[in-house]
Amino acid sequence: MSLEVIKPGLFSVFQDLGRHGAQKLGVPASGAMDELAHRLANLAVGNAENEATLEIMLMGPTLRFNRPATIALAGADLGATLNEQPLALLAPIAVPAGAVLQFAKRKTGLRAYLAVAGGFGLPSLLGSTSTYVRGGFGGFQGRALRKGDVLNLPCRAERAALPPASAAALRLLRSLAQPDAAEPLRLVTGREWKYFSVVAQKLLLSTGYRVGPQSDRMGYRLEGPPLERACTGDILSSAVAFGTMQVPPNGMPIVLMADRQASGGYPRIAQVASVDLPRLAQVMPGETVHFSLISLNQAEELLLERGRTLGALREALDIKWK
Repeated sequence: MSLEVIKPGLFSVFQDLGRHGAQKLGVPASGAMDELAHRLANLAVGNAENEATLEIMLMGPTLRFNRPATIALAGADLGATLNEQPLALLAPIAVPAGAVLQFAKRKTGLRAYLAVAGGFGLPSLLGSTSTYVRGGFGGFQGRALRKGDVLNLPCRAERAALPPASAAALRLLRSLAQPDAAEPLRLVTGREWKYFSVVAQKLLLSTGYRVGPQSDRMGYRLEGPPLERACTGDILSSAVAFGTMQVPPNGMPIVLMADRQASGGYPRIAQVASVDLPRLAQVMPGETVHFSLISLNQAEELLLERGRTLGALREALDIKWK
């Protein structure tokens, strides 16, 4: 089976759950920016959750399926259609041979995830199929899709359409896929939280920050009141993670994202709670985010609760589909 790229879209790259364990070599983890949407798209077609999906940003590609397949979309609603018929999110869709998938006007979010039953058949590098464009490796030839690309998908992508999900599974899908976008993103204090003045700490938690136009998969540059340090001086470069909020000398915070570096030398004022990273990944440049502070224990419990819900969803899908 082959998948032909008629139009590449703005920035369409293959991602899985990341290239973990290679950061000591200076290799970024990469992986899906919205890990939850990536997982849900895979679950909807019966894939393992680490199977690669196509991460589609804002303006989606036009793709022709030259043989039958089963697909699902999750994350942003970018106006997807199949043979000019609207496609629902979070549902397995049987695609006939010759069908064309395309995207129109964005409705919500920034990044959509396309899963194909059986996966895209991409080669693994350092334990992952994720694309790292700056390094030119992973995914499909280490880059975003281009017009004329042809992907030879494995035959198992022709899997028959799955039965409708159970009512319990649908409830779980909706509970996971529809977080309250208006709620503040939750933060845990960082190792250098006390390096910042009380005024700066209050500003971060009371003022909206706009996502700057230079934001990308490596980091979100935030624009707003500068955060002043209470003490100056250099700090040793230290480990950073997905969601680490660093503050460079200009006082404008940067939230590190999927293609982050392994370590950084700017003070780490805070860490975005892991459970809220999918929400941050769907924020457009120019949009404003707000923050609130929670404890480390609360952040851990929120992530565990989401894990339990995902576990219940897997069980519900297994009962219905396998």
